[in-house]
Amino acid sequence: MRVLVTASPGLGHMLPMVSISWALRAAGHEVLLAMAGRNAQHVPMLAASGLHVVETQPPETFARLIDQVRDGVDIKAIQKMIRDASRSGDAEQLMNLGVRLFAPQSDVVADTVVAIADEWRPDLVVHSPMEAAGPLAAAKLGVPAVEQAYGLHSSETRFVQLAEAIADTYGRHGVDGPPARHALLNVAPPSMGTPNPGWAMRYVPFNGGGQLPDWLLHRPDRPRVIVTLGTVIPGFVGLGPLQWLADVAGGLDAEFVVTLDDTEAEQLGALPDNVRPVPYTPLNALLATSAAIIHHGGSGSTMTSLAMGVPQLVVPQGADQFNNAHEVAKRGAGFEVDTEVSPVGADDLVRLLTDASLATAAAEVKAEIAARPAPADLVSRLVELAG
Repeated sequence: MRVLVTASPGLGHMLPMVSISWALRAAGHEVLLAMAGRNAQHVPMLAASGLHVVETQPPETFARLIDQVRDGVDIKAIQKMIRDASRSGDAEQLMNLGVRLFAPQSDVVADTVVAIADEWRPDLVVHSPMEAAGPLAAAKLGVPAVEQAYGLHSSETRFVQLAEAIADTYGRHGVDGPPARHALLNVAPPSMGTPNPGWAMRYVPFNGGGQLPDWLLHRPDRPRVIVTLGTVIPGFVGLGPLQWLADVAGGLDAEFVVTLDDTEAEQLGALPDNVRPVPYTPLNALLATSAAIIHHGGSGSTMTSLAMGVPQLVVPQGADQFNNAHEVAKRGAGFEVDTEVSPVGADDLVRLLTDASLATAAAEVKAEIAARPAPADLVSRLVELAG
């Protein structure tokens, strides 16, 4: 069987597709990733996983697209709409905003993805949640499409809304609508998010490969706390949500490992001796010897932390991050600090490291995730779907 895998640009959407791709590849199937990144490092990171990747557009395309979005809309107003919709639980409003932001990114790669599919002739297309070019290619070829969720919330109709958003592109390729056969791989643990739609699948983190420093293999004498804002937030909102590292982290008997390069770290000013800036390092490797994590609530950071069983302090900034923060807090596996209201304080750090109920809930969710069918267990169902 041949499987074409597509995803929206950005590591948070691309990297989660690697585990299912490798499960298919290890079972003897041919797998081809057709993706584009937001910067020059993204596609090479996928290629470094050992999978075959075709770049559908250069990073400059998305830089121009993001500039157009910034020029054409009020980013702060959209962020407020996302925040308000998340706080009120307005799933339909969130969906509409997501489609509005991501449909143009699918549109610019659609012709390339369809051309790749026409030439390579996949039997099945696997795509990320906010990606519409893959389903278009599947519909044109008459093969099924499978959405692989990467977060807590899933919808079995989202691909239809995305198809409607790029209806002109569908029409240009002679396709009336989305593929008739469609499935959803849902990674939400049973006690969180929307765990019931689609086929349950275990979330297996893939955060990139690379050589790990020796110190990361050993659990330190004092608690290690990982701090990250992901790969997108620093460029959009800056490093303000991390200012507490310089202000209060030094007063805690803990080691803080923050994923910032030297230039970014300098923006925070003089950092205490117990704060260690590191360049991009796979998050699951960072968490393996850590006691807790402080992050922005991105799906990759949230799901990896849940899968590793680590208590979380979430400082959401936009997108699905408010929803993720709410779900983590509701489950008791962590809590949220709204940095629009107040910064992270010493009391928050003490709670993160000493509240035993957070660690208990985190361990429970880790066990829930581990009990779900592994990606390899879904391969036979995907083969059956492809016919």
